[in-house]
Amino acid sequence: MQTQPTPSLRSRIENTIRGLVVDAVQAAGIGHLGAPLGLARPVFQLWDQHLRFDPQDPAWLLRDRFVLSAGHASMLLYALLHLFETGLELEEIANFRQLGSRTPGHPEFGVTPGVEVTTGPLGQGIGNAVGMALAARVTRSRFEGAAAGPGNHFVYVVASDGDLMEGVGYEACSLAGHLGLGNLIVLYDDNRVTIDGPTSLSFSEDVAGRFGAQGFQVESIDAEDVAALDGALETARAARDQPSLLILRSTIGRGSGWAGQSRAHGGPFDDEEALRTRRRLGLPEGERFVVEDEVRAYLRARARAKHAERLSREADFEGWRKAKPAAAILFDRARAGALPDDFIPQLVRGFEGQADATRKHSGAVIQRLVEMAPGRWIGGSADLAGSNNTTIRDGGFIGEGDDPFAGANIHFGVREHAMGAITNGIALDGTLLPFAGTFMVFSDYLRPALRLAALMQIPSTFVFTHDSIFVGEDGPTHQPVEQLDALRAIPGLTVFRPADGVEAAMAWAFAAQRERGPVAIVLSRQKVAALKREADFRPGDVWKGGYLLREPVGPPAVALLATGSELPLACDAAVLLAEQSIAARVVSLPCLSLLLAQDAAYIEELLPRDLPAVAVEAGLGESLRVLVGRDGLIYGQKSFGASAPWTTLAEHFGFTPEKLAQAVRDKLGR
Repeated sequence: MQTQPTPSLRSRIENTIRGLVVDAVQAAGIGHLGAPLGLARPVFQLWDQHLRFDPQDPAWLLRDRFVLSAGHASMLLYALLHLFETGLELEEIANFRQLGSRTPGHPEFGVTPGVEVTTGPLGQGIGNAVGMALAARVTRSRFEGAAAGPGNHFVYVVASDGDLMEGVGYEACSLAGHLGLGNLIVLYDDNRVTIDGPTSLSFSEDVAGRFGAQGFQVESIDAEDVAALDGALETARAARDQPSLLILRSTIGRGSGWAGQSRAHGGPFDDEEALRTRRRLGLPEGERFVVEDEVRAYLRARARAKHAERLSREADFEGWRKAKPAAAILFDRARAGALPDDFIPQLVRGFEGQADATRKHSGAVIQRLVEMAPGRWIGGSADLAGSNNTTIRDGGFIGEGDDPFAGANIHFGVREHAMGAITNGIALDGTLLPFAGTFMVFSDYLRPALRLAALMQIPSTFVFTHDSIFVGEDGPTHQPVEQLDALRAIPGLTVFRPADGVEAAMAWAFAAQRERGPVAIVLSRQKVAALKREADFRPGDVWKGGYLLREPVGPPAVALLATGSELPLACDAAVLLAEQSIAARVVSLPCLSLLLAQDAAYIEELLPRDLPAVAVEAGLGESLRVLVGRDGLIYGQKSFGASAPWTTLAEHFGFTPEKLAQAVRDKLGR
């Protein structure tokens, strides 16, 4: 352990942190004071003496990860980033919560260097941390990273009462304990206060007992006892096969007259209390955002020391590269997201003209991708792997065998909430490319994680099978109706609903490129008929979001737009319409957002404004209204489904060529 500051200097550093918090919240007129004031001592000690990072390069590959799951305490993180000289200037602290600043109200990945993950919705951050810890363990195993190689860092997460109350946090920690993620260390801010009052209003469980039962190593300490914290962190790092929970008994709003009270959770203080607090902290009364010279000098020296430690660690890492050249090459390729130049032709080969459930096509594509980019992929399912077709063949399973982290498949268990957050955490780690699968109707359970993946623009892939009422006998509880529209409503989430193996392959090809952001791939349970395309089709047309599938002999009188399993239905209806002298163009819409991103000329050529259009989808389908217009026909599912064989449901709800053709004729008045 490094030389520690004197007690006097430590106190001044901690009060400097508290002062920056108070000043920033007062300047903004809004923000959260309580947790940063209460955690200034233990979190500063963690950063100063234990956290391995390089202030000159906050994204350094071999750093420890710090996740502020209690994202409302963002000013604590911003103060530390500033004081350790990561490049976050004092002006940014003064502009807390202002438009365009790098100090938003909650930490946002990609906005502020040193922020590992976007946190705000409580419980998601701790779930992300579990994913980061799992990614590190798998990286260490997969790339032979023992000792000096990659994956030997720790993940520290600061969690609040809310993080522990939210179900996603419980689910994620349950899996972390089951897998024995000893590189995960949770610091629980046990201040016993929530916004509405004491935690006893709604939270009375034995937290230590709960986490102990989940397989955690647990220790309770006074948050102000630095020596106890040091010892607890050493013990936690030594527990290599158990995650750790350090219960920090803290005082919310410490140093203020509101200490220990629920009103200290949020701010700002009134003017009188702000003045009294500054006096208690020994801060100048007439100045704001003050960092005294001795404080600045100590932290500058510590920042330089951490950079020197980084250089030493890098030297060891180069030794690993020389000792493990094959593993190093594989690791570098995984980090770079390298794929063969001809990976798209390889992916689509053999799928043209093949009839099958698109979930089965997807499973075959996953296998091809894994073979093309060994060491890169990891994925799993919420206890539905056989149905989702997400298992990587011969990939092994996490938690099994002599090396429990050597596998490529994750048994998430029935934990959709945590699965989404953990998947995002793996993506944030930056080495492995993760995917997660469940039934489409349960996408609602992943929605917070989906939204955050889109907000962060990280390469998480979500596989949703059983995508319509054609789930069949399981009935309406398992038959999605509104979910596809709901997914399309998330900005920045690219949603594919492929109709065959070619479109499924191109959806996965899109997801395989890291810069694309999150992707949802929506797949059928039932077998889908093979498609016959126009001669000039190219696989890249799928990435246009919509393309011409079939053109009639004469000028079209109507355009039939369809997605997924309804595309063959539209083709069959077009044949019937042709027999009645109605020429129908058939357009495939594998991805609405990609089509809407095309230039106006392409969209006009595909769907001329003067050509009536009918959208066909076995779901609500209202997101397709943008293509057919206010007066256009959405031939979709306007009610919940029913329990019956899928073919019976197709007949009952009108998804047959005859009924679709009749609806088109009625719309055209013919």
